[in-house]
Amino acid sequence: MTAPLSPAKPPPEAHVIRSDQEALDIAHRLAADFATRALQRDRDRILPWQELDRFSASGLWGITVPRAYGGAAVSMVTLAQVTAIIAAADGSLSQIPQNHFYALEVLRSGARDGQQRFFFQKALQGLRFGNALAEISHRDFKRRTRLVRAPDGMVLHGQKFYCTGAIYAHWIPTLAVDDAEVQQLVFVPRRAPGVTIADDWDGFGQRVTGSGSVTFDQVTVQPEWVVPFQTSFERATPIGPMAQLIHAAIDLGIGKGAFAATLPFIRDRARPWLDAKVETAAQDPLTLAGLGEVSVRLTAAEALLERAGSAVDAAIADPTESTVAAASVAVAEARVLTTKAGLLAASKLFEFTGTSATLAADNLDRHWRNVRTHTLHDPVWWKYHAVGNHTLNGINPPRHGAI
Repeated sequence: MTAPLSPAKPPPEAHVIRSDQEALDIAHRLAADFATRALQRDRDRILPWQELDRFSASGLWGITVPRAYGGAAVSMVTLAQVTAIIAAADGSLSQIPQNHFYALEVLRSGARDGQQRFFFQKALQGLRFGNALAEISHRDFKRRTRLVRAPDGMVLHGQKFYCTGAIYAHWIPTLAVDDAEVQQLVFVPRRAPGVTIADDWDGFGQRVTGSGSVTFDQVTVQPEWVVPFQTSFERATPIGPMAQLIHAAIDLGIGKGAFAATLPFIRDRARPWLDAKVETAAQDPLTLAGLGEVSVRLTAAEALLERAGSAVDAAIADPTESTVAAASVAVAEARVLTTKAGLLAASKLFEFTGTSATLAADNLDRHWRNVRTHTLHDPVWWKYHAVGNHTLNGINPPRHGAI
């Protein structure tokens, strides 16, 4: 069932978070709330408008805004933890702000002071940034969306897909190529004339992320909405590893959510296999060994995620070729393990619990569908390649805008 598409309204004035601990406390409270209807939202494809208003009004969408502009500038370790906490409750809700934080980091790394002041204030007020970055049907990965000069200013024209969060956004950061063939990040108001959003995402997982299409038909653009993008990757910036860190946190969180759903099912509903010769599934020795493996993998992935967050923090504090490369490698290592651990937890959920866990009323397959879908964002074997090439040959991972 497709939920009705309605443009995002201005949210309530957002709370301004002041510390890392406050961000974590609020994330835990919100996650408990979001978990209560996650099953229904996924099963019936109910777009989470009310949940997102509470999410952005909580102040969590502004936690990376620098202190100089009124934000908390939380650590990347905290941002990853907040993301994983929300993902454990609802994988879709945790992915929606991913590109919002990406846009904030592009602003921090390369925008002019006036642009930073304007858009950071919007984020602190609770406004949401979506994305219109990717394009499909182009094997060369080049953007066809154009930002061209017109007699009365600049005009944007093109079509995008995988636009996670654009449906819910107040501004849509959009990758476009200008007249000089240089990529720019253009912040487009959601309600600008010529902007059309189609709720046509029909993937089997992450069903309510709103990752559909956005079309720009001769959209008028103000110069102050155009932020340097390509030049931000011609020097060492932490934009790439920061974005990848959030993806790793989403996968970890979904895996932890699957594991959390596994335990009570085994205790309360699963039956032991007759050869185990025990009274309950919770006493089955092979089940216990399997649970131990999943727990260890998730714990290891969480440790690598924290380590990667610290590396990104170091790159933000001192962005050099060395620190950014170290952050990229650390995040690649974390992404490998969060991918493997998340998939393992979601798959083992059914092995440990049996056929009854597949009943539609429980919708437990959403955990596997969500983590399987999100882990396809970019190929994990290239993470192995980046780590191996750096370890053996001392070659730094590439810097580019793929997030």
